[in-house]
Amino acid sequence: MRRWSRREFIEASAAATALAALYGCAGGQSAGTTNGGTPSGGPTSSSLPPPPDMSPDALISDTQQRTFRYFWETTDAARGLAPDFAPESSPASIAAMGFMLTAVPIGIEHAWITRAQGVERVLNTLQFLRDAPQGAGAQGFTGYHGFFYHFLDMVSGTRYRDSELSSVDTALLLMGARCCGQYFDGSDATEASIRTIADLLCERVDWPWLQVRSPGICMGWRPESGFLSSDWIGYNEAIPVLILALGSTAHAVGAEAWTQWTSGYPQYWGTLWGYEHLTFGPLFGHQFPQVWLDMRGIKDSYMAAKGLDYFENSRRAVLSQRAYATANPLGWLGHGADIWGLSASDGPAETVLNYHGDTRAFHSYFARGVGPPDNFDDGTLAPAAPIGSLPFAPEVAVPAIAAMYQRFGTAIYGNYGFLDSYNPSFQYNVPVQSGRIISGFGWVDTRYYGINQGPIVAMIENQRSGLLWRLSRADPVLRRGLQRAGFSGGWLG
Repeated sequence: MRRWSRREFIEASAAATALAALYGCAGGQSAGTTNGGTPSGGPTSSSLPPPPDMSPDALISDTQQRTFRYFWETTDAARGLAPDFAPESSPASIAAMGFMLTAVPIGIEHAWITRAQGVERVLNTLQFLRDAPQGAGAQGFTGYHGFFYHFLDMVSGTRYRDSELSSVDTALLLMGARCCGQYFDGSDATEASIRTIADLLCERVDWPWLQVRSPGICMGWRPESGFLSSDWIGYNEAIPVLILALGSTAHAVGAEAWTQWTSGYPQYWGTLWGYEHLTFGPLFGHQFPQVWLDMRGIKDSYMAAKGLDYFENSRRAVLSQRAYATANPLGWLGHGADIWGLSASDGPAETVLNYHGDTRAFHSYFARGVGPPDNFDDGTLAPAAPIGSLPFAPEVAVPAIAAMYQRFGTAIYGNYGFLDSYNPSFQYNVPVQSGRIISGFGWVDTRYYGINQGPIVAMIENQRSGLLWRLSRADPVLRRGLQRAGFSGGWLG
């Protein structure tokens, strides 16, 4: 996915005066603007078309099916190239490809596609990844040393522009491949090929090659400039990087890689809006690893000393975000107990504007979250944040999903489910980088991003059936990686 360093997060401004209630939540009045912008007026119920009536359970089912169709219909079926975002033209994202592969077993289980259709899509994808050119050149290659470039050209299938060889996006791609390798367990030649190629793709990744500052694992590499300057240290979305590297047979890293990773934990441990936990601001960092890894009841030495597991840690992160939105210290319009969710997502624009007498920074694509030490909140909310948190805290996620739909309806809910993001507070007459301003509503994105669609379809399934967790528990590579990292207890026992 897009990697934003911790230095790129902007500290949120001081708490604003509480504003008038909107839709029954803490919120505010229309903001003034600078840079030539003018307010477009406060929201009115007549400006939002009423959505078709659905119960929360039916809404979640409908959302999952629509989100599955996003992956099924936007992916290049012959090679499995899944776009970074749609409906606009975009390069393929290898992380989105990993989520696409993960969605296939879900589609089969719900009879949205046949098993034969799923086998064809997965086999095409894995064969493309196996056969695509790997090499050190700047152009004409999909990857190097078994890793893949973050973005691939949708036509050529090779490196897109100057994108980096990405360790974390490669890991997310491989987690999808391994998921399919576990799911397609038939004795016929095609399903056997899926398992064989999934293993081959994992085993050829040269993890030690990225240990340029051993025992850490580097974030990536570019042919023009070499290895990136940062390693994976500290709690975030990269747990699959470590587990796959530790679980490898041909190119494993040593157990000290996990020790190096957790050495960054202490600065992120703290009490955040009433919940003590290992913090990472954007919720995607908690969701991505647990799309596949069942972290319930298993602990490494760090979490064992704290008396909780990573699943409970993520639950606390979700509850702290909800508590933050309920307090709404920045006075954003509409935010409250049932309208919340900060994560990496699109945003309206790169600009600075006046909001109720306070200068506020707004961003386009950015990792939004609640610190410490990372904090940025420009009023933009990502539906994937509460939906992808369903397994962690269903008692707050379900009301949030229902409230988003009931209050904003078809403004944010379309052909492929919930659009990537929205911002009711952004009611300015200024150019936006993407999306659109809806009179009486605010800014809403017009895109769907694969890396946000992925946790939606996957975590709904984990909450309802546990399918992906069952598959990962049976995976010898993931099991070995967890054990080498020092995890024990629970289903590993």
